Formats: sequence, C-alpha cells, structure tokens
Amino acid sequence: MHSFPIDYIEPVFRPPSEAKSLILPVTNGCSWNQCTFCEMYTQPQKKFRARKPDDIRADIKNAAEAFGNVRRVFLADGDAMVLPTRRLLEIIGDLKQTFPGLNRVSSYCLPRNLAKKTVEELVQLREAGLKILYVGMESGDDEVLRRVNKGETWESTRSALVKIREAGLVSSVMVLNGLGGEHLSRQHAINTASLCNETQPDYLSTLVVSFPQGEARFREGFGDDFVPLTQQGLFEEIRLFLEHLELEKTIFRSDHASNYLVLKGTLGKDKERLLQQVNMAITQPGAVPLREEWMRGL
Repeated sequence: MHSFPIDYIEPVFRPPSEAKSLILPVTNGCSWNQCTFCEMYTQPQKKFRARKPDDIRADIKNAAEAFGNVRRVFLADGDAMVLPTRRLLEIIGDLKQTFPGLNRVSSYCLPRNLAKKTVEELVQLREAGLKILYVGMESGDDEVLRRVNKGETWESTRSALVKIREAGLVSSVMVLNGLGGEHLSRQHAINTASLCNETQPDYLSTLVVSFPQGEARFREGFGDDFVPLTQQGLFEEIRLFLEHLELEKTIFRSDHASNYLVLKGTLGKDKERLLQQVNMAITQPGAVPLREEWMRGL
C-alpha cells in the first residue's frame, strides 16, 4: 500500500477550477477563521499555522517522484498569501525548479493579507509564476460584512482587488447569495454589485450560503433579524445583483453545487440573457431546469 506523497491535514479545500491542480499546503487552516458563515477550517486539527519550509520541500520532492512534471499548483490552505513575500517566492522558486513545465500557481487570498503587500511585491510574485488569486468578497455591504464577522469592508476588498489588477494578476471573486437574509437582501445585492463594478474582476461566481453544521454560529450576528431567503428570494436577489452589475469583460458563473439555478456567461455581453433566465425562474416556475435539493451541497 502506497501513501499519498503530500502530507495533508484533512479536510482540504480548493476552488472547483483547481480540480486538476496539485494541491500543495503551505499553511494549515485560515489565519482569520472568524467568519460565521464558514465552516471550512473550524475543526481542531485545522488550527492555523505556517508550515515549515523543509516539510513543504519534502512534499514537492515526493510529488515530483509520484506525478512527474506538474503543470498547475494550488497553494493551500485558506490563505497562503498571509506568508511573507520572501517565503512565497522561495516556494514558487522550488516549484519551478522541480517542475520545469509549471505554468500556473494560484491561491486563496484574504483581502486583509494584501494590505501588507505592495503592488511591486505582487508583481514579483506574478513574474515568479503566481497567476490567479481567489478572493472571497462574500458581500460588498459593510453591515452584512460586520454581522458575519468577515473582518473586511467594502474599501478593504476594493483596495485588494485593485492591487491584484495593477499587478497584472488574475482575480476570481466569490459572492454569497442570501448572506444577509431577507432584511439585508437589497443592500447586499446592490452594494456587492457596486464593489464588483468598481473592481472589474476577471472571474465572478455566486454561491448560496448554507449551513451543514447548523445556523447557531451564524445567527449570533443577526439575532432575530435573520430570516433565510426562500428559493424565490434567492432568485430575486440574484436578479437585483445582475441588474446593478456594469461589468466589461468578466466571466460569470453561478454553477456551484449550492446553487439552484445554473447561470453561465460573460458580463456584460450576456447580461440580458442571464436576466431572462432568472426572470423565467421567478415568473414561470418549472419552465427552467433547477438543481434538485438532494443534489445541492458544498
């Protein structure tokens, strides 16, 4: 029986688009780990720590022996960009030396971590091989962000995404449909669209907020104010969000397993088509294919 070449601490998460990438843990867990909607790194074994350089090098060496010339690498866990630029450059350098055919390195990225990095540092990382940063925007509404203890604001996320664009890196932004519940739905949709318009991400995806382990932790920030959106409410919120988007060339996806309605297109050229799909789901239930409840998940 052969052991896997990477020393993972389960569970391990990665974006759907990194399915064919080598997942290389350079940190364990998430340095913030206080968002009430996120259960990804709440287990005791996922307590945050930066991994030792020698352990990372050993994993790279073992992966090379097991897989040969890897072309894509995703730096895990929750926010590898918390590491100093010097360390990230060393890791990417080791990867490129070991995998001559490497053409893409990517990572999740908390906006707060880019506050500590200059555009020039991000350019260095891009020139070394970093290509894509996945940013959890979640919402562009400061009240929603405060209630879910995101630790970010409209401005902190804007600043991070502007730095990413100025450095020539690709940004992939995630938004959570339903995050503010019924009471904050309108401002959540409109202010999130405003933040997207301001930053023009390369990729934009929406997921539906869900609570596999229950809502108790999440409700602490809302109390009695939180009323979850119904399926129709989610559709109405995404319609309002799309109506207020003014994007030039952003690849849009609402096809994560948590979504009832699958939407795909490029904004802005496909905006009207996408709105027609949402409108049909609202006004003609059953006329548009929806994901069955049993098929939905994280």
